[in-house]
Amino acid sequence: MVKKIIFGFAIIAAMPALWAGGSFAASFLPTQLEPRREQSQLEREMEDRRQKELNKQRQEEIRKDTQKLFQLATELKDAVDKSNEHVLSLDVVKKAEEVEKLAKKVKEKMKEGVGRPTNAEPPPVAPRPPY
Repeated sequence: MVKKIIFGFAIIAAMPALWAGGSFAASFLPTQLEPRREQSQLEREMEDRRQKELNKQRQEEIRKDTQKLFQLATELKDAVDKSNEHVLSLDVVKKAEEVEKLAKKVKEKMKEGVGRPTNAEPPPVAPRPPY
């Protein structure tokens, strides 16, 4: 009976050493106490769907803005055609500024892709002829 009590105290006394640096700590603690770092297959699929939807929405916005840009550029051309070499109306300048702002907006939207690229490889480069 005394041996069992002493053995129990020995195990309890050895527990901090096992937890701190023994093989028990190395095998149990990192997998049980650290948060999971990998995404499950379902989470990856949901994230891919979300990114595809955001890209579709961005593409639709680009189409609408490009259509408006075309309309504004056409109006600007018509206004410039109606003006003469001595007078440039304030309306023409404002239209030109609108076209510039909208063109920058479309350019920025085109740059901001959502998610990872579908093709990670760069396009092949044609070899240059020797000189």
